[in-house]
Amino acid sequence: PQVVEIEEASFPLPWKAEFFLTEGQNPHGWLWVAEKDAVVVGYLCGWLVADEGEILRVAVHPASRRCGVGTVLLDKSIGIAGQRGVRTLHLEVRASNRSAIELYTSHGFREVGRRARYYENGEDALVMRWEGTAVREDS
Repeated sequence: PQVVEIEEASFPLPWKAEFFLTEGQNPHGWLWVAEKDAVVVGYLCGWLVADEGEILRVAVHPASRRCGVGTVLLDKSIGIAGQRGVRTLHLEVRASNRSAIELYTSHGFREVGRRARYYENGEDALVMRWEGTAVREDS
């Protein structure tokens, strides 16, 4: 319920609770939450397939924004992706979402494309990519 509340406070067209439950069953999917005092204050979900990953959603409760929650979630995602052999991560972000773009850029994501009129209001999406070194330890 806390993830859905954050989703609804963060996106004009929020995903339904069923989506998060379904993603929890996806062997390629992940959902990580950040907590403060046992309360979920943010989450990040995505997919990892072979040596690529996609970040589908990052959201932080409005009262916890600009407090490093997104940084913690992104750091964790990049770290685990690298450990699993992922060499690239992709995401899409609204062209107007300056704070998210700054966060992604500070973590090494670079704009690699633009999807014109991608969102329901006609706004463009920036396509961003992170390229790193996989640190997979195969046994």
